[in-house]
Amino acid sequence: MSATGIAPNNIERLVAIMARLRDPERGCEWDTVQTFATIAPYTIEEAYEVADAIERADMADLKDELGDLLLQVVFHARMAEEAGDFALADVVTAICDKMERRHPHIFGDAVQGGHHLWEQIKAAERGAKGADSALDGVAIGLPALVRAEKLQKRAARTGFDWPDPSDARAKIDEELVEVEAATNDADRAEEIGDLLFAVVNWARKLDIDPEAALRAANAKFERRFRAMEAADARFAERSLDEQEALWRLVKTMMRPCAG
Repeated sequence: MSATGIAPNNIERLVAIMARLRDPERGCEWDTVQTFATIAPYTIEEAYEVADAIERADMADLKDELGDLLLQVVFHARMAEEAGDFALADVVTAICDKMERRHPHIFGDAVQGGHHLWEQIKAAERGAKGADSALDGVAIGLPALVRAEKLQKRAARTGFDWPDPSDARAKIDEELVEVEAATNDADRAEEIGDLLFAVVNWARKLDIDPEAALRAANAKFERRFRAMEAADARFAERSLDEQEALWRLVKTMMRPCAG
């Protein structure tokens, strides 16, 4: 048993399972035909399921979901190993090296650390890779809402940022006018995108995580909608006015009581 509480043979067992699943002759017919591109959506999905378990404070589910996410890492590493690019051991070595390199105040001689030092080191690493923009390294594959916030944060480090939340709020009004002025679907889609980007920017200026806020809004809508369905078995047959009245009733019933 290692210092982390993980028996090395457990990781070896998982690696062996994946190798067997990918075996061209004896493996699983689904696993053997997968590629990085086809597996990537599952990797993203598993990461969100981890976040969902955390949000629900379900530790049993979190354990399972972390296992599913770990499997994704092993899956990608196995495909890379088959291609002769790298193996799981190389992935582990790379992240160990990175964590030590980015925490010189813990593992090295630096006197001070913190997030500022972390960002300085990351910027230096990007520069060493030939990055020439503050926006380099923001993954294209991120969910759009998350990527918008990250792009804005990177731009803000160069000074390109509204000085006050009220400026970001005013931009939302400006974008709303442009949405309403659009005369075709393509222009409306572009302006709606600008509006969403502006809303993310305002949330960032208010120190609100827009992704977390939207997840919470989704969950609240789902709770209220399910409550309406449970309250009226013929909900789908009701008129919009009747449904709206039930929505208001459910909102009142589900509103937290003042303590």
